[in-house]
Amino acid sequence: MNESGSIQQTILGWREWVSLPGLGINHIKAKVDTGARTSALHAFKIKKLKSDSEKKRIRVWIHPLQRSTDEEIVIDVDLLERRVVSDSGGHKEERYVIKTPVKIGTREIPIELTLTNRDTMGFRMLLGRTALRNGFLVNPKKSFLLGKPEPQK
Repeated sequence: MNESGSIQQTILGWREWVSLPGLGINHIKAKVDTGARTSALHAFKIKKLKSDSEKKRIRVWIHPLQRSTDEEIVIDVDLLERRVVSDSGGHKEERYVIKTPVKIGTREIPIELTLTNRDTMGFRMLLGRTALRNGFLVNPKKSFLLGKPEPQK
């Protein structure tokens, strides 16, 4: 917030570098998509894990780099829910949903991410409007206004 008590607005380009520190992803290119309600992350394999607790857990395999399968990240994470989502073509798909922090520039906020195979898409991650509603504006003429995140230590 600024001195007047209003939320400070951060201007994003139509694509930005973000990090997902809770998932061990130091940087990933995200398409900023105000047409998508929920954010989405590329997952090429998902496996349900057996758990003694009430929380359901899944193991997720992720390729964070565009057009590359060289880097592979495997994480175990709590499952928030399963949800039916319509893609840009109107096709409905049931997806796993997780909650994790995203770092956009200097700000870190919790977001929900649906997990889906995005191999045929240009970006491994979409940043949807639910994540953007708290103080972000989008300039569709610009890209990478916030720079690349520093590697986590």
